[in-house]
Amino acid sequence: MREAGVTLATLGVFSWARLQPGPGTWDFDWLDRLLDLLAAHGIAADLATATASPPAWLVRAHPEILPVTADGVRLEFGSRQHYCPSSPAYREAAVRLARRIAERYAGHPALALWHIHNEYGDHVTECFCAASAADFRRWLRERHGTVEELNRAWGTAFWAQRYGSFDEIEPPRAAPGPVNPTQTLDWRRFCSDALLACYRAEKAVLDEAAPGTPVTTNFMSMFKPLDYWTWAAEEDLVSDDAYPDPADPRAQVNAALHYDLMRSLGQGRPWLLMEQAPSAVSWRPVNVPKRPGLQRLWSLQALARGADGVLYFQWRASVAGAEKYHSALLPHRGTASRGWRETVRFGAELARLAPVAGTRTTAEVGILLDWDSWWALELDDHPSARMRWRTLLDPWYAALYARGVTADFVRPGARLDGYRVLLAPNLYLLRREHSAQLARWVADGGHLVCGGFSGVVDENDHVHPGGAPGPLRELLGIAVDEWWPVPDGATVGVRLPGGEARAALWSEWLEPADADPVAVYTDGELRGLPAVTRRGRAWYVGCHLGERIGDVLDPVLDEADVRPVLAGLPDGAEATLRRGPDAAYLFVLNHGDGAVEVPLPEGTDLLTGRPVHGAVRLPARDAAVVRVPPPGP
Repeated sequence: MREAGVTLATLGVFSWARLQPGPGTWDFDWLDRLLDLLAAHGIAADLATATASPPAWLVRAHPEILPVTADGVRLEFGSRQHYCPSSPAYREAAVRLARRIAERYAGHPALALWHIHNEYGDHVTECFCAASAADFRRWLRERHGTVEELNRAWGTAFWAQRYGSFDEIEPPRAAPGPVNPTQTLDWRRFCSDALLACYRAEKAVLDEAAPGTPVTTNFMSMFKPLDYWTWAAEEDLVSDDAYPDPADPRAQVNAALHYDLMRSLGQGRPWLLMEQAPSAVSWRPVNVPKRPGLQRLWSLQALARGADGVLYFQWRASVAGAEKYHSALLPHRGTASRGWRETVRFGAELARLAPVAGTRTTAEVGILLDWDSWWALELDDHPSARMRWRTLLDPWYAALYARGVTADFVRPGARLDGYRVLLAPNLYLLRREHSAQLARWVADGGHLVCGGFSGVVDENDHVHPGGAPGPLRELLGIAVDEWWPVPDGATVGVRLPGGEARAALWSEWLEPADADPVAVYTDGELRGLPAVTRRGRAWYVGCHLGERIGDVLDPVLDEADVRPVLAGLPDGAEATLRRGPDAAYLFVLNHGDGAVEVPLPEGTDLLTGRPVHGAVRLPARDAAVVRVPPPGP
């Protein structure tokens, strides 16, 4: 580890059965030895609470711990995360383990970070057992107060679903037909909160035993089941596990999106890449390794977008178990392998990037992201099952990425200071107070671009009076008369200011009140009707333009005076800027397969130590990190 430049190691993630071999027995000797060894060599520890996989003895003593599916199938022991989040037996045992670990190691010189659990919700995000049902009813009482209010919120007059008491309510198990959509939406909220309650219980123990030691749990990028806005507010440090696919030629765009989200979840604070693969993973149908230089390049991309550290899974390649073919920093071949040589070189380079730590990445463009709206958008029995959040979001983000524009993600209702442009690829669920905030922000000079199927329902999934776009109607100056989803394989013509385009997936019959048409449909039943409108600085895109959404965003970015991080960036290159009080650090990454010439300001490349004068030539999968004077406000 010293040879590879390792400064932080994660320990104990799946060690419950070894730490507690039986209900009344404990074994910490091996962990004592490892922590002491790390401390002796100046390596810090990210120490896990080991609660992600309950041991066999606990499961056999309390079989009710095992989770139950919506079809009533109880999942068995033999994998990982085999527990019901609402199980009292699991929660009590997990807190007991966390307390023993915290009390033993709170003052250990190697301890730098507490690591609760591991990838909450990766395998089990919901459980439909009796304990979960009771916990769900408790949660519903807290949310709605009375069963009468719940009946109103859930619209239970439809299909005779009225409840006389909370005791009559069960989770949305498998049913003869469509389940009440608001019940399902509340269930999504509850499931995120049930797992969060497990995290909070462990964190309380750690905070009591070792006040001041930061606490994290590793996220899984943009993960639908958990509302990461709520979760991140409970973390001292946001951390993420990211596994871009080396076989995907656009993997770096998706990774950039996830890293921007992690930075945003922490309100701009530096975050930690907790896991990534040194080369190939083991769980895809085809597990392609990373080409030479890609491990380094993708690690630098995380740093470029706000991370202050990069870790890997795993240190030494396993010889048994489900992940024995997952790559490692120290592969099966050992120090003779290509991967090891790359690791050692990159470890030395990371030491030269120490001045970057603590600096921040800022953005003038915000992308509105609301987990409630995501969950509600993808409920059943909608005009089109093809309207999925990531399908709608990805082209908008890719357009910004291609233009070299950095973006934050923003929770509706959060402060909007510093943003010139807000993008809402979709806000299907929209609260009135959030629409009022957007209206005030636009009135104060902001530029808003809103995508289709937005402003449709309120927080209870009830259609807003008067139809879409609901409380945004006055701001956008339009009404949606009818949705016209586009059948699979079909497209509809749209005349944009930049030329002809074809929209797929979605279109809408728009009736402007005081909005101006920007683009119109050129064929089909909607021919001649507006497809894109604007009212002052508020734009509405009533169709899915895919990669051509950039034609709409270009004039908005121009009018708002949003500029790329680095002008003249060649195709395949990426540039971001991290700012500190005394200097800024310009990261330039070449994701292409050929060399590129990149124009750069005067500065010093920290990776090479050489001065930069006007331009630098970057070979394929190479990078530069240039220290430059901090830009003005």
